[in-house]
This record gives sequence, structure tokens and C-alpha cells, in this order.
Amino acid sequence: MKANEGFSLLELILVMVIMSILAGMVAFAVAGRGNQARETRARADLSTYQNAIEAFALEHQDKYPKSISELATPNKKGISYILKIKPDGWGNAYVYSYPGKKNKYDLYSMGADGISGTEDDLSVWDDAEKESAQ
Repeated sequence: MKANEGFSLLELILVMVIMSILAGMVAFAVAGRGNQARETRARADLSTYQNAIEAFALEHQDKYPKSISELATPNKKGISYILKIKPDGWGNAYVYSYPGKKNKYDLYSMGADGISGTEDDLSVWDDAEKESAQ
């Protein structure tokens, strides 16, 4: 006598329920990471732009660029400090001003809300301020 081959309907339903629970747990764990990834990218970009601004100032007798786009403009030797100025992780342009209000220059991302001067703004000076407060 041959045993029935395959799975019963109850077994298939049980496996589907377990897989649905696991998929829900993974989705919950991954949700919200998008904003964290955008923030990490913006902080990395800000650090890169800050290094380029400082290199520009070193080569121009402590004169800082008037706009961030100067960093992507090739100099007399055909070299630029940044290949391309990209928007931040939320698609907004980075804000640069020289002279700055708090420091030599201001360089920041307006964050997720796209509004300057709100709590979610990310600045090149944020980490330095946090370190000096500790």
C-alpha cells in the first residue's frame, strides 16, 4: 500500500501562516530605515563638501568659495574639488553660505521637511557641537 504523497491542506495553510508572520517581522524591522539611510548619506555628503571647502580655502589664501557650485568648477589646471554637487537624501539642495552666521561658513541639509531652521536640519558643525558639549 502506497502512502499519500504531498502535503495536506492544513499543513500548507500552517506553513503560509508561519511565512506571513516572518515576513511581517522582517517588514517591521526594515521599516523606518529609509530615513536613517538618507540621514547617513547626507552626513557623508556634508563631510565630503566640508573637506572640499577647506581644500579650496587652503589653495586660495583662506578665501572660501562664494557658492558651493564653485567646488565643481574646474580650476586653471582643470581640477575640481567635487565632481558633482548632488542633492541631499531627500532631494533638496544643500545650503551653503559664506560668511556663515555661526561659523566661517554654513553648510547644511534642510532635512526631511525641506525647511531651513527646523530641528531635522543636518549641519557640518553638528558633530563638533555635540563633542564639545560632552
